[in-house]
Amino acid sequence: MQVDLSKYDNSWYHPGKGIFIRTIWYFVNSLFFTNGLFPFSGLKVFFLKLFGAKIGAGVVIKPRVNIKYPWNLKIGNHSWIGENVWIDNLAHITIGANCCLSQGALLLCGNHNYRNETFDLMIGEIVLDDGVWIGANAIVPGNSVCYSHSVLSVLSVAPSKMEANTIYRGNPAEPVKKRW
Repeated sequence: MQVDLSKYDNSWYHPGKGIFIRTIWYFVNSLFFTNGLFPFSGLKVFFLKLFGAKIGAGVVIKPRVNIKYPWNLKIGNHSWIGENVWIDNLAHITIGANCCLSQGALLLCGNHNYRNETFDLMIGEIVLDDGVWIGANAIVPGNSVCYSHSVLSVLSVAPSKMEANTIYRGNPAEPVKKRW
């Protein structure tokens, strides 16, 4: 079997808002989020809420953060989103309170089925419970749950479930020790 991208069809996928709202969000995201010259977290939170995100108090969003669809995003109180984080939320992403997404972290709700010649789109939600820390340049794929206060180390790829209070490392990440 070979992949034939001319047969690719993701017409079943609907991002939740019409083309007009998605276009406006594209420009807001480009001007205020992915732009490294705009450091004001409060205004970013305002825009996210305006576009349907559920954002708690004290959330910090650093420069050069890319968010695909804010209406698929929920962030709890006092969480931090670091520089160059990409939240590719084709499905819902829930980030609990007091979470930290370090520089370059990648939350990816979408992937493709390489076993199918039509390379079908596959999506899955991501849940980060309270106190989770995603290390720099680490990846959390769709259908992942990171339980309370788990840690994903630098450059690691999360397994589908990370136990509470446990530190994970590697690709695929494996538990290495308890956080406390």
